[in-house]
Amino acid sequence: MNRHLITIIGPTAIGKTNLAIKLADYFKTEIVSADSRQFYKEMNIGTAKPSNSELNSIKHHLINNKSINDNYNISDYEKDALKSIKSIFNKNDAAILVGGSGLYINTVLYGLDEIPGISDEIRNSLYLDLELKGIKKLQEELKLLDPASYSDIDINNPRRLIRALEVSISTGKSYSSFLKKKKKKRDFNIIVLGINQERSELYNKINTRVDNMIESGLINEVKELHNLKGLNALNTIGYREVFNYIEAKYSLDECINEIKKNTRRYAKRQLTWFKSIDNVEWITPDYNFEKITAYINTLIRN
Repeated sequence: MNRHLITIIGPTAIGKTNLAIKLADYFKTEIVSADSRQFYKEMNIGTAKPSNSELNSIKHHLINNKSINDNYNISDYEKDALKSIKSIFNKNDAAILVGGSGLYINTVLYGLDEIPGISDEIRNSLYLDLELKGIKKLQEELKLLDPASYSDIDINNPRRLIRALEVSISTGKSYSSFLKKKKKKRDFNIIVLGINQERSELYNKINTRVDNMIESGLINEVKELHNLKGLNALNTIGYREVFNYIEAKYSLDECINEIKKNTRRYAKRQLTWFKSIDNVEWITPDYNFEKITAYINTLIRN
């Protein structure tokens, strides 16, 4: 195979976008996003999208291509991502995939696992439990049934929590087991670069990013979406905390601190996801770009 998907992974705020743009410029190619919230055109500041100048400098696929009102799932994303990658390969032997959503990265690299259908009875029962008993009860149940998924998914997102539970209850197998089945063979080579650094340094970057989001107008962005807060797309770190601030459940300081805390936890989950990806070349944010391109070119030539 003479086509190569250069994939960049790493926790939030680590610098993936910057490296992706540099590599896309070097290889004269385009970027496909694997971020589960940057699809949505209404969500900008809180999703840390590339800036307008960055989007204009290199063509990006699957950013601002959906509305939060659209029904869009991981299966739809797999089809769209592979279609975008194929279109890039029609013009170039290399394409860039970048993002921090481990499930979305895995789906492009290895395919989406076939999970059996779930009965409405089980699903409705779980949503009733959520309403009557609260989210903590469901979190405890998942921790007992599927500790791996409990550690990997956003357990504060009711939809993802219930998805993991309904699969475990319906099949008698853990949700995580369906995500680790035989990998599909893609018709392109996969090169994966991972960016990471010391936890304290990463956490400082996360805190700074959140402060910058607040200064850039995150509160006003979320206020404009408040009447749509029930949509799953908005059940997202940075948005749900600001909803609580708008509704006087948090002070502004509490809101900001909660965003920082939940983002740090998300970064930890991201790194757990990335352990399932094969043959990652890990680098630090102070990487030598010439060494990276030399490494990639060696793999391409081989």
